Amino acid sequence: MTATTMPSTPPARRADRTAIISIWAVPVLVVGQFAMLAIAPVALALTVSLRHAHLRRLRRWTIALATAYATPLILWAIGPDRAPSLSKDMHPALAALIVLAALAAATAFHLDRRRPHRPDGASNERRLSLRVAP
Repeated sequence: MTATTMPSTPPARRADRTAIISIWAVPVLVVGQFAMLAIAPVALALTVSLRHAHLRRLRRWTIALATAYATPLILWAIGPDRAPSLSKDMHPALAALIVLAALAAATAFHLDRRRPHRPDGASNERRLSLRVAP
């Protein structure tokens, strides 16, 4: 009996898949009243975007998502009379902010995927350089 090997997925593609699934899971969990569970996909999306160079453009969006999520989480944790769950204690405006931040991060990810990239992870976009006259 021979062992068959599964085709391996490149690390960049695996990181992309992990990031986008995590980002899309956040608004689903927050809207579905499972806001405390959303800490896992928020942390995963932030970690993946910070660790992989080709996701550099996604970093600011995942940092914004993590900040938007951390705000109600901290308010819930330090509150004097907190509800038994984060979803019940969270103000609807903060929930909407988290959902908007996740949608912005997902949009940034999908728009960035459309741009062609060089193999070293940098964009093919030309930069205007100002030359100093001799």
